[in-house]
Amino acid sequence: MRFRNVLLAAATVALPLAAQAQPVNGLYVGAGLGINILQQESVTVPGTGISGQLKSEVGPAGVLSVGWGFGNGLRAEVEGNYTANKFDGTNAAAVSAGGWEQKYGGMLNAFYDFNGLSPWIVPFVGVGVGYEAASWHSVAIYTGGPPATTIAATRSTQGEFGYQAMFGAAFPIPPAPGLAITAEYRFMGLAGTRNYPAAASGGLVGTGTINATNDYNHAVLIGLRYNFGVAPAPAPAPAPMAAPAPAPARSYLVFFDWDKATLTTRAQQIIREAADNSTKVKYTRIEVNGYTDTSGTPQYNQGLSIRRAQAVAAELVKDGVPQGAISIQGFGETHLLVPTGPGVREPQNRRVEIIIR
Repeated sequence: MRFRNVLLAAATVALPLAAQAQPVNGLYVGAGLGINILQQESVTVPGTGISGQLKSEVGPAGVLSVGWGFGNGLRAEVEGNYTANKFDGTNAAAVSAGGWEQKYGGMLNAFYDFNGLSPWIVPFVGVGVGYEAASWHSVAIYTGGPPATTIAATRSTQGEFGYQAMFGAAFPIPPAPGLAITAEYRFMGLAGTRNYPAAASGGLVGTGTINATNDYNHAVLIGLRYNFGVAPAPAPAPAPMAAPAPAPARSYLVFFDWDKATLTTRAQQIIREAADNSTKVKYTRIEVNGYTDTSGTPQYNQGLSIRRAQAVAAELVKDGVPQGAISIQGFGETHLLVPTGPGVREPQNRRVEIIIR
């Protein structure tokens, strides 16, 4: 029983969350910040025999995007990105390096969201292509010689074709339909070789360029995404108003045994109910009308109907109804509740009707 209650509570909590895990539909914008890890970038200095791989420190990364969701899990977007990493040496014992590299560019991305797996998380994968500009600042390669040499690259920017692959997840925020927290990993590479103009001092002169290849980046980003196409969850329907208590009945039937004007226990209960309800409504008078079946002569039945009405009226007074509010009539065997021929003992016709007007 306890386990079932836990499941029921979990389902109740999940319902509003499930409403937020809707497919991205229409226009959306996104932004993310995080870190970028630059793999060791290969460099060569033509004509010198100097080559190696630049080591770098972890640097910042950021991305802004605007896109369109097709409502079926597919998304397409345009992004602008930025990364920066500082060089702090090489993999060669006799060669060191300094300076830093920043990249900025634009990508056209395509994503697929795995909707429906969970109300709390929506995994996604994506790929992208575009153009990246890699700018070197104060980059220099130092060799201990002999001869000792400093090869400094001129501050410049080289552009290359870029490509990337992403995977991550979105976490819908229930109080804000359309808004989600995102967490993702991105791999970005630059194609080709970038040639940075350079000059040497020391033992080497006229080197011309430093060539850079194998620019691979690994970024981890946390961000926000807002989908303009997600409609706010509908307001809960107002609780139905409690139905008003039914008005007390204004008509009561009291039945009698054949050829009797005495009250049965059930008859007394009905009369008491009529008396009690007369205090809950406004009335001008209470009619007590007596009737009989068709057995017996009309004259006898007329008197019997009056005696029955009088017995009911007396009981009403006993139950608190003012006598002056009661009017008594006898109708004999007329106004039959169940039409019959003469001389028929019909229980439904042996009655008194109490009418509260």
